[in-house]
Amino acid sequence: MTSSMPSDHRTQRERMLAGDLYIADDPDLAAASGRALRLQAEYAQLYPHDQQAARAVLADLLGEVGEGADIRPPLFVDYGEQLSVGAGTFVNFGLIALDVAPIRIGRDCQLGPGVQLLTPTHPLDPELRRAKWEAAEPITLEDNVWLGGGVIVLAGVSIGENSVIGAGAVVTRDIPANVVAVGNPARVVRTLMPGDSSGR
Repeated sequence: MTSSMPSDHRTQRERMLAGDLYIADDPDLAAASGRALRLQAEYAQLYPHDQQAARAVLADLLGEVGEGADIRPPLFVDYGEQLSVGAGTFVNFGLIALDVAPIRIGRDCQLGPGVQLLTPTHPLDPELRRAKWEAAEPITLEDNVWLGGGVIVLAGVSIGENSVIGAGAVVTRDIPANVVAVGNPARVVRTLMPGDSSGR
């Protein structure tokens, strides 16, 4: 396979948004990525000094930002427009949210420093990779999820409401609601009960 598909008349952006293989080295996508880079830098510069102006830049960068959501810079995204953050969510320093596919962070979530939400995927076929084809799968964090520092969530994963992912875990598959998961790959180690107060 080469870098073009004559039978497919969609743009690379249309292919990306459909979740199909696409070529990221495309002028339109490069322009969108450049815009995101500029807005990320502007947000980081404004955040310590002017919260209102920073919030306006963040709203321009991201697909959706709920009321009371707080995202501490630096924030790193591919495009921004496919990342939505629910009301009341707190994101600590250094979130990497590669939003080639949609990333939805629910309401009242807590994300520790250095969290990575990675939607991109690449073909196993070495010739397709050499030709620069890639794709992506969405990530969903339901309401009130807590990701500890350094958690990595891979493409196609959903994490259920109220669940907690221990620091440094690598989440390779869906996690149900109301559980604690730890490790690499992350595995469920306990079910959360009403009144659970332990943070460890």
